[in-house]
Amino acid sequence: MGKSYPDVGEEYARAVVKCKRKLRGHIAEKHCAPLILRLAWHSAGTFDWKTKTGGPFGTIRHPDELSHGANNGLDIAVRLLEPIKEKFPILSFADFYQLAGIVAVEITGGPEIPFHLGRPDKKEPPPEGRLPDATKGADHLRDVFGHMGLSDRDIVALSGGHTLGRCHKERSGFEGAWTTNPLIFDNSYFKELLSGEKEGLIQLPSDKALLQDPAFRPLVEKYAADEDVFFEDYAEAHLKLSELGFADVE
Repeated sequence: MGKSYPDVGEEYARAVVKCKRKLRGHIAEKHCAPLILRLAWHSAGTFDWKTKTGGPFGTIRHPDELSHGANNGLDIAVRLLEPIKEKFPILSFADFYQLAGIVAVEITGGPEIPFHLGRPDKKEPPPEGRLPDATKGADHLRDVFGHMGLSDRDIVALSGGHTLGRCHKERSGFEGAWTTNPLIFDNSYFKELLSGEKEGLIQLPSDKALLQDPAFRPLVEKYAADEDVFFEDYAEAHLKLSELGFADVE
């Protein structure tokens, strides 16, 4: 049992290798890894497994989807990536945005994440309201990620991606970073969460929910204690997220 991925041909596969190199330099130069990771997540995280709609199929570049409240500021990410995408017209936007998200994790010191090619671009943006709300708790997280078909372990591992980046008042209503090094991908999100609130760092209601929930908290403790385990679970969860609704299971 496994996924069956489409055959994209040699020219496409070569373009992906070159594009990945260009993305590494571009994302590093612009210091935009957190924003690019958010773009990839928000593109994929709209998938609903019951209706098989939404997901990582390039629709996030359309103004209708960029105007969703959860996507405030992601128009900047789309614009930042345009010069690279223009060099690789053969690639689907769907593959391109997910590749960029993987590069954002790798160049900031995170785990290597497998990448499979062949996501098609779709035209129909998903309805608003499918992405997590940072003001809500554990039940909401399970509901939202459950629609994607993701587990408790996936939820906590992916939350660790907040080790990158910061909140911006004008985008989310919150202000501040989760960790002291928001351009380094490591397990410090979990360490900070367990050490309590500190001046200058942020903990959102959705972060605190990970501590309060009896199934989530042991995972937080495990990832804070062992970065290798976090990286392993994060890579697996990110791969799942990046492939929601993509490739048939045989």
